[in-house]
Amino acid sequence: MMMMAESAPASIPQRLCLVRPSALGDVCRTVPILVSLRRAFPEAHIDWLVQDSFAPAIQAHPDLSGIIPFPRAHFGKFGRSWQATTDFVDWAADLRRRQYDLVLDCQGLARSALFTWCTRAPRRVGYARAREFASAAYTHRHPCDLSLHTVDQMLSLLEHEGLTVCRDMQLYTRPEDSQWWEAEAAKHAIQGDRYAVFAPTSRWPAKRWPEDRFRSLIDPVLDRGFSHIVIVGTQAERSQCVSLLEAAGRDVVVDLMGQTDVGKLMAVLARAGLVIANDSAALHMAIGFNRRFIALYGPTNIEAVGPYPLEITQPWVIQHVQVGEPLNHKDTSPGAARMMERITLQEVIGVLDNLLAENPPDCP
Repeated sequence: MMMMAESAPASIPQRLCLVRPSALGDVCRTVPILVSLRRAFPEAHIDWLVQDSFAPAIQAHPDLSGIIPFPRAHFGKFGRSWQATTDFVDWAADLRRRQYDLVLDCQGLARSALFTWCTRAPRRVGYARAREFASAAYTHRHPCDLSLHTVDQMLSLLEHEGLTVCRDMQLYTRPEDSQWWEAEAAKHAIQGDRYAVFAPTSRWPAKRWPEDRFRSLIDPVLDRGFSHIVIVGTQAERSQCVSLLEAAGRDVVVDLMGQTDVGKLMAVLARAGLVIANDSAALHMAIGFNRRFIALYGPTNIEAVGPYPLEITQPWVIQHVQVGEPLNHKDTSPGAARMMERITLQEVIGVLDNLLAENPPDCP
């Protein structure tokens, strides 16, 4: 029978693996787990198993020893492609050969639990009530208070292991990405942090602030001392921002949609003087770089998955939830965007003025 553990490991682990493959925003806010592990085990080898396309988000972190990339798109052909199937079997065997002492599953789903189990580590730690029967893969299962923010839920796994936690959200950019942004900024005559980033897109309609309001926000932001507006998003999301992108004909509005991978997006955000974003990975990156931000939220439980830590970030979060209204960001019904539509342009400008009053920008 698998055991429930309340105490710390009997011996100091030398080889550790943190399992958090996705999603991108969640990967960014799992960094405190890495930092806490490094503080607890300064001499240990610490790897992170992460989806390959998200690896740049953590690759430059100084507390990380190595990355185990999970090629999700390729392995998604498992059972349908002989090459993908044999590659996955080899990849899983490699996890075992790494001989980890301690593996921590911070995702708590069937896939991450499978990866955790494949390591065959003697101490495999996860949530006692993980979804999708994931807890069956763990040797040590810990209770979790679901009322906590997701970051604190993950940190609670370490606390149950007897470790002191560190809530350090700091992200780091790779040198090649920083160099790319320096060249790109120079091309547009952007100096220092005198630019604002708009992240106006989302996979889910319920998370999208109306694009015409983003467009109407351009001049108020420029009037408050920012020299440029930089618009970010993927190529596939351009259709969400047709009106907004029309404004990119102005020299002071820079359209980078479809031109940034994860690493380049991080470099853009790392130096921004302001980030205004829907609930997205870009928002959590901005927090990781300690940037000024305004977060626009729809039907999402911000106490569980909002900007962290909420007691510090809440003044810059705008959300309008009516009593009894369900919080389902995956709602695709015609009225799904009603919460985002309640956020007015003037309200965002008011929060911006308060933000700049508390955190005034440097004079150019």
